[in-house]
Amino acid sequence: MRSSLIAGNWKMNGSLQSAIDLVEGIKAGNPGKAQLAVCPPAVFLMKVGGMLAETEISLGAQNVCDQEAGAFTGEISASMLKECGCRYAIVGHSERRSHYLESDQLIAARFAMAVSAGLNPILCVGETLYEHEQGVTEAIVAKQIDAVLELCGIAGFAEAVIAYEPVWAIGTGLVASPDKAQAIHEFIRGKLAASDGDIAQRVQILYGGSMNPANAADLLSQPDIDGGLIGGASLKADDFLAIAQSA
Repeated sequence: MRSSLIAGNWKMNGSLQSAIDLVEGIKAGNPGKAQLAVCPPAVFLMKVGGMLAETEISLGAQNVCDQEAGAFTGEISASMLKECGCRYAIVGHSERRSHYLESDQLIAARFAMAVSAGLNPILCVGETLYEHEQGVTEAIVAKQIDAVLELCGIAGFAEAVIAYEPVWAIGTGLVASPDKAQAIHEFIRGKLAASDGDIAQRVQILYGGSMNPANAADLLSQPDIDGGLIGGASLKADDFLAIAQSA
């Protein structure tokens, strides 16, 4: 049976002191019902990682370079993230795809580098509002997954996590209904199962579209929703822990 994972993506928010306070709050209130992970801004990874060292809460990065080392100013390699204590690395977040025009192929290369360094990539997939309205969600998600399959094969997903992000629901207050979210999660699992049923059944698929304490229980009750990639609600310990309590 798959365990639940509740991962907080802090994005570019907070200060060092607020990061310390947030981690202390999460540590103190962890209900122990799900795996927890936090993904702070890169400059706080060492500090947060040190605070989590003796806990069951995992550390994650918000991105990872597709290169091992070299003249790539501003990038952070997978091996560096491992040294910081990271277990997870988010790749392909909708904001990276839209704001920085990261292609499916670049994201697949980031995914591959994370896997090669022993990190668990959290691959984000999902459709924009326009694509949602055009009814091409499954085609878009399949294309994003295919880019990784072509580079890494199904074996690349053995230690990976997938996060379905309906981009139209991020930061808008809109949320896919539990039934609709479940349908896409089931589609994703089925796509992986076409290559390897065992891996497909093991992969955690998270919902990444504005999960919060009010809607978490309904979403997490769906059979193929294995947790959440939490944005805004992860910046308040009480809200993040309330979601974990629902898992």
